[in-house]
Amino acid sequence: MSGVALMITFIIAVAIMIVAISKFRVHPFMAIMGISLLLAIVVGIPLGDIPGTIGAGFSGTFSSIGIVIILGAVIGIILEKTGAAIKLADMVVELVGKKRPELAIMLMGWIVSVPVFCDSGFVILNPIRKAMRKKTMTSSVAMTVALSAGLYTSHVFIPPTPGPIAAAGSVGLGSNLLLIIGMGILVSIPCLIAAYFYAKYIGTKVKASDEVTNDEIVKTYEELVKEYGELPGGMASIAPILVPILLMALSSISAMAGWEGAFASLLTFLGTPIIALTVGLLCGIGLLASIKKMNVFNELTENTLKTVGPILFITAAGGVLGKVITTAGFVTYIQENASFLSSVGIFFPFLIAAILKTAQGSSTVAITTTAAIMGAYSESGTMMSALGLTTPVAAALTVMAIGAGAMTVSHANDSYFWVVTNLGEMKPQDGYKTQTMVTLIMGIVSILFIFLLSLFLL
Repeated sequence: MSGVALMITFIIAVAIMIVAISKFRVHPFMAIMGISLLLAIVVGIPLGDIPGTIGAGFSGTFSSIGIVIILGAVIGIILEKTGAAIKLADMVVELVGKKRPELAIMLMGWIVSVPVFCDSGFVILNPIRKAMRKKTMTSSVAMTVALSAGLYTSHVFIPPTPGPIAAAGSVGLGSNLLLIIGMGILVSIPCLIAAYFYAKYIGTKVKASDEVTNDEIVKTYEELVKEYGELPGGMASIAPILVPILLMALSSISAMAGWEGAFASLLTFLGTPIIALTVGLLCGIGLLASIKKMNVFNELTENTLKTVGPILFITAAGGVLGKVITTAGFVTYIQENASFLSSVGIFFPFLIAAILKTAQGSSTVAITTTAAIMGAYSESGTMMSALGLTTPVAAALTVMAIGAGAMTVSHANDSYFWVVTNLGEMKPQDGYKTQTMVTLIMGIVSILFIFLLSLFLL
């Protein structure tokens, strides 16, 4: 199938999938898997290769984030059951102010997601979001969107997240990550502002399944505090979250600094998300032991696995759809025909990344692929050279434009979409009004701001 026909087929397939989930109430897992199978047949993937493609997409998703989601969820439930999440909520609200809980959780997400993937970051911080909602009587949906946006922003813009690091290397700024970090922080500002106001707005229009009346929220919060008696200390409460973040950050610093030897190897090992979250879980177990509740650990684990199971399967189904799109040759078509879009300047990397993101779901894949298409700013014959983006500042703006495209948009084939929708206790059709729309707004606002920067800096 030709590239144009492939693009049209993909658009139709996504539209059918969205209608099946939202209008006909088909379970997301069945809808995504069904569309993936039909799409694989229609685009001409050999019948003998389809089972392997589906299996690779499914298992690949499990191997990349499955264990991370499980560990993060167990940490989260421990924070909930020990009262640590309520303690952290009190601390954050006290710092930022009771009147700005959405801002508090958004900034927490933005900071946490610098060293941590947004998927696991949302799982870790979700108990705090829920406790803050009860504490401040705020819309559950507004808090979910704010947290998701904060996590997503640093995920695509700020190293040491893998995507921005890879993009910096591809465009020739691998040794100047400080410029990328500074530019990422700058571009984050309008992105977060836009997301904050949209979160406040959509929170009045969409309700999550855990929404109740204000009186019930106050009563529930007070009852929870009484049940726990004396809440855990601040350091003990934050350790299951803070320790994994520090370990991942140290590992990233070690990699960027080029450290070698046994100590560097140890940091790399401890900074692997699975290992870092395992250490965080050990801190959580220590928290349980300190309040003499180790007898409920097995029950907590079992209940967590029951809750996380559906999320993992739906997430893996999204991985199948992404694998089918990639196998069908969509990415190759974009790479081979990139020159046709080169006249749009700084918007070019944004458009390429947005197309790849929407098509296959992974922001990191969209970032790394687009950056590879662009090439190094200092070399002739690259797309960067063709677009006149031949300075370090231009290269940094290109990385930002790629990041903006890589968040546009999060929908059914994105694992993060299902993590946010399920843990935020929203219906799939509400996920399109919240997660998909806020990522669209964030992407557009970001690229417009990047364009304005380019007018002054280039």
